Amino acid sequence: MFKKIVPLVASLALGAALLSACGSSTSDNAAQPAKANAASGSKDVHFLYNFSTRSLDPHVDSSYVPLRAGITETLVRLDEENLTVAPWLAKSWDSQDGQHWNIQLRDDVTFQNGKPMNADAVKASLERALKENVAIQNALKIDTIEADGNKLTITTTQPFPEFASELVNPNTAIIDVSEPDIVNKPIGTGPFALDTFTPGSKLELSRYDKYWDGASPLDHVTFSFNEDANARSLALKSGQVDMVYRPEVESLESLKAIDGMKVESTSTFRVHQLTMNMQRPAIQDLNVRKALDALIDRQGIIDTILLGYGEAAIGPFLPSLPFAPKYDRKAAEFGSEAAIQHLQAAGYSLTNGVMTKDGKPLKLTLLTYSSRADLPLIAQVFQSDAKQIGIDVEIRQIDTPEEYMASNRDWDIATYSNLTAPRGDAGYYLNATYHPKGALNFSGSEDPKLTAIIDELNLTVAPEKRAVLAEQAANYVHDQVLNSFVLHPSTIVAYNSKKILNWVTSRSEYYMITNKLDVM
Repeated sequence: MFKKIVPLVASLALGAALLSACGSSTSDNAAQPAKANAASGSKDVHFLYNFSTRSLDPHVDSSYVPLRAGITETLVRLDEENLTVAPWLAKSWDSQDGQHWNIQLRDDVTFQNGKPMNADAVKASLERALKENVAIQNALKIDTIEADGNKLTITTTQPFPEFASELVNPNTAIIDVSEPDIVNKPIGTGPFALDTFTPGSKLELSRYDKYWDGASPLDHVTFSFNEDANARSLALKSGQVDMVYRPEVESLESLKAIDGMKVESTSTFRVHQLTMNMQRPAIQDLNVRKALDALIDRQGIIDTILLGYGEAAIGPFLPSLPFAPKYDRKAAEFGSEAAIQHLQAAGYSLTNGVMTKDGKPLKLTLLTYSSRADLPLIAQVFQSDAKQIGIDVEIRQIDTPEEYMASNRDWDIATYSNLTAPRGDAGYYLNATYHPKGALNFSGSEDPKLTAIIDELNLTVAPEKRAVLAEQAANYVHDQVLNSFVLHPSTIVAYNSKKILNWVTSRSEYYMITNKLDVM
């Protein structure tokens, strides 16, 4: 099934490369060298990222650039080795009942404008995040916040044992809300202060000398954007940038051949999925969803599009995670024959090469977006395989998937990439994606049985009981095919190892420009 469309995929990849070589990139200045260099005695790094943003408001920015660029920090962070919540701006927290929380802040933190970070400032920042971001309201479930010196007292609307883990969310970053231009120049507590921001293009950052965890050895960082994977790879090869996040996979062997170039591949908490719009009549039929799931040639996509840099997915969570179910799926459940059987059970028949029901052909609109280079290719693969069994799939390119899918119902399925365990726990993804109030519930799913499991999970403290509930929820999603899961992609970072020191590829994809990053 997959081999028939390999030439199509290859031609698409070539076309993208030619376009990026001949046309303008997402950001005209993204590949320009940093403003200072070793010759002037300045220690600089130029980091090229794959998503652009036009706003640095950390409370609403879905690209999380302020935190990733080292401008802002959250009260707690994820310990990615142990999958536990670790102190950051908060040095301790406790609750006797899961509803009334005491948070003790560090007493040595200042904002990049020199003002102290105290409980009043943190309270103001959290209250702004709650006001500006409905998803944060739903996630944190905060009723009241009280400030006293360096102590916060927070009461949630219900017992919520996992409250602290939700504070890992970059949209809860602590900033000085009294500053006049949060969109273009937020003032945080991180190791780097923002000098200039060119929306859609780049940030210029300077070391914050009074950073509470020790000043960075770097003088400047340029954090720039280009959504074209081929252009990112070319910028690294030419020496215009020092580091590239998610270079084009076809370029990896040529990058490895360059003396001193290092390519790191790390498994992360991400899944590429086929999101189902449960408000569309055809998609409401479980057998149709099973058919679409059966059509996905997961291993073929990994081998051909990702060149092996990924792992086939059945559910949303990496199999190595303690709360991931152990699925037992047989090869017979996949492929065009299995898909046709499911469609026949839904009342469809293949007539003259067209899949029809009640005389109407099955036509689907598939959304995709180019900032993750593999997603449009996955969409093309799916479109070609669907055509083989008479399904007409129209691919529609969109720019900002979260905004479009949340505001429009004129689509049936969408390729989407989601972090499923960025807090080290299943609760984030299940709440965000399947709870009726979830910020990422783009499918419009509202299943009382699943919601009841998630609600119970939210009230459960014991890790072993949480794991059981998480498995129940993931199995329910799997059995009902509320979404289809394609693969867990590896995060690939390439950089000049003759210059860059102490880079760590974050599994959560949150922590990038830190005070440990250095150059030779």
